[in-house]
Parts: sequence; structure tokens; C-alpha cells
Amino acid sequence: MQKFLRFVSYMGLIFCLIGCHAGGKKRQYDVSKDNEIIRMLEDSLNYHPSETDDQVDFFLGKVRDSLSYYRLLIVKAKAKMISAEIDSSVAILQRIESFCSSASLSEHGRFLLLSNVHNMRGNLYARRVVMDSACMEFTRSYDYCIKAGDPEKSLDVMLNLADSYVRSGRYDLSSYWYRRFLIVADSLKLPDEKRFPAYYGLAQVNMDLQNFEQCDYYFNQANRFFDKMDPSEKQIYLNNRGNSYYYRGDYNTALRYFKELMAFLKEYPEMEFEQNLAMVNLGELYLLTDKMDSAAYYLDRCHDFFLRIKNNSALYYIDTQLIELALKQGNLPLAEKRMEEAVKPDYVEPNMLRIRNRYLQHYFEEKGDYKKAYHYLLENHRIDDSTRNERVKMRTAEVILKYRQDSTLMKKEVLIRQKENEVLRLHQWIYVAIGAVLLVGLLVAGRLFVLKRRHERSAWRMRTAIMSLRLENIRNRISPHFIFNVLNREVTLNRLNQSDDMMELIKLMRRNLELTEGLSVSLADELDFVQTYINLEGKTLGDDFIYCTDVDPDIDLQQFKIPSMSLQIPVENAIKHALSGKEGRKCLWVIVKRRGRAVELSVRDNGGGYGHHTSGIRGTGTGMKVVTQTIQLLNTYNIDPIVMTINNVDMEEDNGMGCEVHYTVPLNYSYKLNLEK
Repeated sequence: MQKFLRFVSYMGLIFCLIGCHAGGKKRQYDVSKDNEIIRMLEDSLNYHPSETDDQVDFFLGKVRDSLSYYRLLIVKAKAKMISAEIDSSVAILQRIESFCSSASLSEHGRFLLLSNVHNMRGNLYARRVVMDSACMEFTRSYDYCIKAGDPEKSLDVMLNLADSYVRSGRYDLSSYWYRRFLIVADSLKLPDEKRFPAYYGLAQVNMDLQNFEQCDYYFNQANRFFDKMDPSEKQIYLNNRGNSYYYRGDYNTALRYFKELMAFLKEYPEMEFEQNLAMVNLGELYLLTDKMDSAAYYLDRCHDFFLRIKNNSALYYIDTQLIELALKQGNLPLAEKRMEEAVKPDYVEPNMLRIRNRYLQHYFEEKGDYKKAYHYLLENHRIDDSTRNERVKMRTAEVILKYRQDSTLMKKEVLIRQKENEVLRLHQWIYVAIGAVLLVGLLVAGRLFVLKRRHERSAWRMRTAIMSLRLENIRNRISPHFIFNVLNREVTLNRLNQSDDMMELIKLMRRNLELTEGLSVSLADELDFVQTYINLEGKTLGDDFIYCTDVDPDIDLQQFKIPSMSLQIPVENAIKHALSGKEGRKCLWVIVKRRGRAVELSVRDNGGGYGHHTSGIRGTGTGMKVVTQTIQLLNTYNIDPIVMTINNVDMEEDNGMGCEVHYTVPLNYSYKLNLEK
């Protein structure tokens, strides 16, 4: 099925190429508008790098000096690297880097190209086993991926960086980058089948740490997706799996995996580097199992290839095997000659150096130079003690704690949970009892709460009834002696049938009855009520009485409401207790002004001030108490309260003192007595 799908993809690509070619100059194919073509070319790299190289050349003829052109060059550089044409790949990368430094690209496009350039260079250094440079290039590539905002591309770079740290012996950093890969994969919600490179990478880390139990665990995790791996990924998996058995001394199992690898690579002749690398490993395994002819066959076949590409690390490894081969064949002079002619690379991997020292120990034992043989034995002990014990133990302590969360720590956590569940089951009756007590407590608390609410509701209704009765009382008692005095005066003057005052009195009494129904009244009705009262009572004060009103025209008198009797009672008190009996000019002012989000109401007189009674009549104070208590009750149901003050004020015109009752009523004041505030 996979081969069939690849065939369909290639046919689609061919038809696309034919269509582009048929268009000629009339249709310049723009790869930037169809990234699927570049993805298809990258997918075909691992199967047919030579054919992909030719296809890239065709597309390069359709675009010129654009981002798409240099993205295609990246694909071409990969094809050259897979085909072991290292110099060509290096030249292409230099050309792309020059374009990035000179062309007017967007930052995103430049960062994308530079990320690919440094990633490719890291791969080239890794093939030549220049691991410090490889790590540096992969780190730069990762930085450019982050700048370009391309997390998917950064996943490939993380894997390359982790692999390079493994080969450098930096197992802590390699495990860190494998684990980071898995975290980013989780954030991108990638399926498990895309994560197996990290699994066999962690397997290699544990292999080098001689933790073969964890090594096999991660290899088995990766093996679940073996059928979905591309050729290069299958090659890495089989090679590393074979190495894991080589390092634990199970050479027959290792040989089986490398034979399987060689059979697999025969289907992909373009993967020449990987084939020759497998031959090196097969040569050593045949050497270790005393199959000298097979060992010589594979070592001779791969030697010329690595000599041609100047891979000193691989040549060092091959020379090491050839020295041991000569020793096992009993040809000491040939072994000495090969040791003299062996290459000396700048960097040798720790595992390879250990193998070389073991074979040199054998060489000097055969030669009879036991001092040098003992020297190489000590060297291997030193490598084991320092590299394996010091560096690995110090750096992998954190690695083991961090990256075995899915095994050791998870097992411990599961064990703890199991113990907790056992305790819960043993003491289940305690929790049931506690639950029952809590339930009873909640029921009791709920019952008490309901009773409290009922009590509050009853108290509220009683308080409202009391306040209503008080208001009704104060409204209905409007000075009985005042009413009878007026009636007596009118009868005396014999004007009962046509008296205007009698009509005003009737109006006053009727309005008073109407206003007893609520806690609030419109400002227009309250002012009208006060005016009617003044029309009747003002005559008793004589001609010296002056009543003035100052009402702000911006106030809607019909809509704005105030507490009932809040103006009438202070007016009545002013006339009764301050102005009645006062000598000279008697003045009374009612002032209504708008102040921001509130209305200010004032009742002011010039009767000598609060506490100074010129009439000799002492009231009970019930009227003002009712007004005060009404306001206090209403304020409990409003955020912005009514503010009431009673102050003495200086009267500049009379050189005396007066009294002022002042209210500040918010515009949004509510007169509804709700239980819920």
C-alpha cells in the first residue's frame, strides 16, 4: 500500500511537471503558491535522492532569485548530502547564505532559510563526526526557527541537536532536547506516530548509560510505528537497536539486526553512506564472532568509500578493525603496518576510543610489550571511571529524575495511590459518619436560616406598618387648632359661603388624605401642598410675612420624588415656632437646586435659629422624628443615601440668625422597601 501511494504521488508530480513544461513561457510556475510541491520533493528525498535532484533542477528553471528558488536549493543540498556529494552540498549552502545576507527578504523568509542552512551544516558536520561544530550549527538553526515562528520545523532541529549531544557524550543535554521535543509535540497535538524519533533517541541515551532495561522500553515504544517510518528513520532504528545488543555483548542478536539493516538498504541504493556504515558494523561483528573472511570482505568494501568522502572518524574505526583482523590472522607485521598508516582524527567518540584501546592492548600483548598493553588497559579503565562514572553519574542524576517520569516516578505515584485507596476503604465508615454529621449540620443551619429570614420579614413588615401609621398620623393631624381658628375666623367675618380660604382649606385637607398612601410624593405635589398651606397659614403672620421659592427649571417636578411631608413639616415648624410672634419682617424660603447627580432642597427662615422660639409654643418634635426615621428606613435600601441636616445660618439682611433644614436627594433614589438589598 505504501509503494502504491508513493507511485500515485510520483505520477501526480510528473503530471504537474508536464503541465508546467507545456505552459512554457506563458505560465511561470510559482512554487511559493504551492508549498505542496516542495513537501512532495522533500518526501521523495529519502526514497530517490537522484531523481529528486533532477526534479528540483526543473523547478529551478521556473523561478529566479526568490524565496521559493532558494527553498528548492535547500532540497537540492539535502539530495547531494544523501548521495554523499558533500562538496556540492557545502557549495549550495554557501550560495543560499550569501543570498540571505544581500537580498531584501522579509525577516520571516530570511530566518526560515538560515534555519535550514544551519541545520544542513549541522548534518554535514555530524557525518564527519565534528560534533562540537554540529552542536553549534544545530543550536543556531533552532534559534532561527524560534525567530521565524516555525515550531514544526524546530522539532526536526531538536532531534538533530539531541542526536549530536548523544554522540558528544553529553547525555544530560541530549535527554533534555528529546524531552523538549515531546513537550512541543504535545503542545502541537501531534499523533504518537510522529514521536518515535524521540523514543529511539532516548533508547540510545540509556544504551550509552548501560541502562538496557530502559533502552529496550524506548526501543519497543518506537517499534510500534516501524511500518510508518521513512527509510532514513528505519535505518537509524535498526542501526541503534543492533548497537544496543553489541554493547551488552549479545553479538549474535546484534548481527541479526545489522543483517536485516543491510537487506533493507539494498532496496535504496542511493543511501550509500548508510550502507557503508552498516558494513563497518557488520565487519566488527564478524570479527568478534571469529568469521574472518566475512569481516575482511565488509571492511575492504567500505574502506574505499569513506576514504573517498574523507570521513576520518569512520576510517579510524575501520583501521581499528583491520588491526584486530591482522592480529587474529596471526599477521603481526601487517597489524603493525596498519597501525602506523592509521588515520588520526581530531575527535574520537568515547565508545570508539574504548574499542581502539582494547585492540591496541591485544596488539601489544601479541608483540610482547606488556607494559604498553597494560597502559591501554588502564586507559580503558580511566575512560570507564571518568567518562562513565564521573560525567555520566553527575549529569544523569537529573536526567533519570526528569525523564523517567513515565516509568519509575509514575510507578511510585500509582503505588501511593493504591495505598491511599486501601486506607480509604479501611476507614470508609469514618467518612460516612462525617458526611452524616455534616448533612445534619447543614439541615440545622438551613432551618435556622429560614427561621431568621422569617423573623426579619416579620420585623420588616412591622416596622413598615409603624412608619406608615406615623406618617398617616402626622398628615392627618395638621394642627386641629389651626383648622378651627380658620373656621372661627371665617364664621366671624360671615364669609363662610364665599371664602377663598375655605376652598384652600378643603383642598389642603383633600391633598393631605391623598398623600397618606405612600412614602414618597412628587416634588410638584409637595410644593403645591406647601403653597396651599402657606396660603392659609401665612395670613396669621400679617403683612410682614414674605414667602419665597427658588426652583431650578432643569428639574422635572412631576418625575422627581422626595419623602412625603419632607418640606411641609419644616415649613409648618418654621411658621409655628420661629416666625409666629416674631417682630418685624418674617421671611421663609424654599429652595430647590440641581447639583450633579443629586437635588438639594432647603427650607430656611429668619426666626432666630434652631432652639430660639419666639411664639412660646413648644412642639413634641413628632413631625421631624417621623421624617428622620422615614429617611433612615429608606436609606437602608439604597446605596446612595439621602442626607438631612439642620443648621443655624446667619441672616445678613436682618443682622440675625435663622434656621435651615437641608436635604440632598440622589436622582436615582428608590422608595421601594425590598427585603433583598
